Amino acid sequence: MAQTLVEINDLHKQFPVESGLVDQMLGNQEYIHAVDGIDLNIRKGEIYGIAGESGCGKTTTGRCLTRLETPTQGEILFGEDQTDIASLSGPELKEYRRDCQMVFQDPFSSINSRFTVRKWVREPLIIHGIGTREERENRVIETLEQCGLRPPVEFLNQYPYELSGGQRQRVALARAMVLNPSFIVADEPTSMLDVSVRAGVLSVLKRLVDEEDVTIFYISHDLSMLRYICDRIAIMYQGEIVETGEVSEVLQEPKHPYTQLLRAAVPRIDPSKTRSRINVPPEVKERIGGIEGCPYKFRCQYRFEDCDTDPPAYQPDPELEQSVACHLYDEGNDQELPRRDA
Repeated sequence: MAQTLVEINDLHKQFPVESGLVDQMLGNQEYIHAVDGIDLNIRKGEIYGIAGESGCGKTTTGRCLTRLETPTQGEILFGEDQTDIASLSGPELKEYRRDCQMVFQDPFSSINSRFTVRKWVREPLIIHGIGTREERENRVIETLEQCGLRPPVEFLNQYPYELSGGQRQRVALARAMVLNPSFIVADEPTSMLDVSVRAGVLSVLKRLVDEEDVTIFYISHDLSMLRYICDRIAIMYQGEIVETGEVSEVLQEPKHPYTQLLRAAVPRIDPSKTRSRINVPPEVKERIGGIEGCPYKFRCQYRFEDCDTDPPAYQPDPELEQSVACHLYDEGNDQELPRRDA
């Protein structure tokens, strides 16, 4: 089994709800629990996916991993020495950010439109004081080539408005890779691209993992995309992880009712094949103050008494590397298990 590169323990991130001065003075400030106590381990050299509907906390988790957000509570242990990056600051945080980079969702807003490609990709090298002017130029050209912008010299003096969406995202990836990081957080990097160019960007990511020994944390709501590119996957709902495992096992045999719901929503190519419809209420409760018991209880068709009061513990599958947080799988539980024909 590969070595663990990132270990997340009891990670929380809360954001204050806008309130009046009186409430703040009286200590009545409320908080939205964007990430509510998650545990994950990401292995070196893998692409680890995280899926869930919009607003579930995927991007906030990624921003905590890159320290664009400071966790409210919990540990994020990184590397062989298990450095807790949640507590880093100053020069130590700057050094970590050299080893951990983020590729953002929107290539049209994540690149400074006033910079040429050369200047934009070269800037991290200047910030970290790496190389001479000639060495930086060579590194920029090498990274553009590595990210599929060929021939790279033709892109050096171009501005973002002269590039297509796919080319912009490759430039964004080149800026992330120019520092030779070991860990990349990719926040839906292909969601704003045409289908025709997505495969090219995904192939670059796969090649970076295979050839450059990079580990990728891939955020998406597209299960088919995650199944294509990821090794393992976590399913997130209302700030909590409800199921984890090998991507093929989780998406082929989903255990948690929410994972089954996501899988059932994926369109099928063959219209002659039918499947059971899963009816759930559309309401999603706000996470102000957190949710008591199971986070999925308000929409779950299998809800029973334990779901209202007790948070479900992870139940590992003895035969598969798969865990599910659902009371239906508690030992001694006599409730009906959810169907898997979604």
